[in-house]
Amino acid sequence: MFKSFSLLSLVFAATALAQQTGKTTRYWDCCKPSCSWSGKASLHSATSSADVTRPVLTCNAQGSTLTDPNVRSGCDGGSAFTCTSNSPWAVNDDLAYGFAAVSLSGSSESKWCCGCYELTFTSGPVAGKRMVVQATNTGGDLGSNHFDLLMPGGGVGIFNGCPAQFGSWNGGAQYGGVSSRSECSNLPAGISYDAFRYFESDSVSTSAAVQAGCHWRFDWFKGADNPSISFREVQCPAALTDITGCSRRDGSGLPAVAAGPSTPASSSLSTPTSSKSPSITASAPTSSKSPSITASTSTSCRSSSPPTTSSDGTSGGAPQWGQCGGIG
Repeated sequence: MFKSFSLLSLVFAATALAQQTGKTTRYWDCCKPSCSWSGKASLHSATSSADVTRPVLTCNAQGSTLTDPNVRSGCDGGSAFTCTSNSPWAVNDDLAYGFAAVSLSGSSESKWCCGCYELTFTSGPVAGKRMVVQATNTGGDLGSNHFDLLMPGGGVGIFNGCPAQFGSWNGGAQYGGVSSRSECSNLPAGISYDAFRYFESDSVSTSAAVQAGCHWRFDWFKGADNPSISFREVQCPAALTDITGCSRRDGSGLPAVAAGPSTPASSSLSTPTSSKSPSITASAPTSSKSPSITASTSTSCRSSSPPTTSSDGTSGGAPQWGQCGGIG
């Protein structure tokens, strides 16, 4: 009896230790994510253990998948961008899936690239809701235990590859993005996820995801402004790894997330579909990055203005975090 009680206590203690607190912000800069570069986490090989299966996939401006991790970022004059399938979506009223730039206390990019985290929102109109995100990017200017949620129209921050990817971009304020659901219509037009799932043609543009991902912010996310969170590392759902192509080999022993019933499909609440366009293996340029850019994340891109966050997570100025990871 005593041994059973002790074991149960240890289980509850381990669970409590796994939960940490953190902060969120939002962005969508269209840049190549940091975890898309080779060398950010070691790859599987036949002779040694490794961290991830492959770097996070990127897309060109036509929406086709690029398989070469050394293609230069669209924010640095190259052709690799964040795939529009990286938009968030709702699984049900309680749970959403998406992607984020991450900075975790006591950890490093090689440890969190392609890892998944269950965020439980603890402030604002989404308090009590959960979101599972896969880490695809790193911001050297982010705070400790900071998740910068990737959502179209969330503000480009310091880097902006969106005009190069879409030809034009009217995504609202540099920090914070669009301010209302109606402003999502200013983003590049496409078809809804619902229609996209029934098209068989390879010519359907993946810009379909952009407006729907923006709508998600005002529908499921209820327009929340940088809510606080508790979080824990979890197994990555296949729905996320199927999009990025990246899985961690050390994630099998982590807890799985119970999704619950699915939400009926809507333009901002249905699961994104991978691009049907053929993959492109781009030949690597002589130098995939400019000489002044190294593979490590720069910490020099913090805004000169200090970040400000509302106390309740529902209003106030958006923190001015820039994404350092997108260039290399």
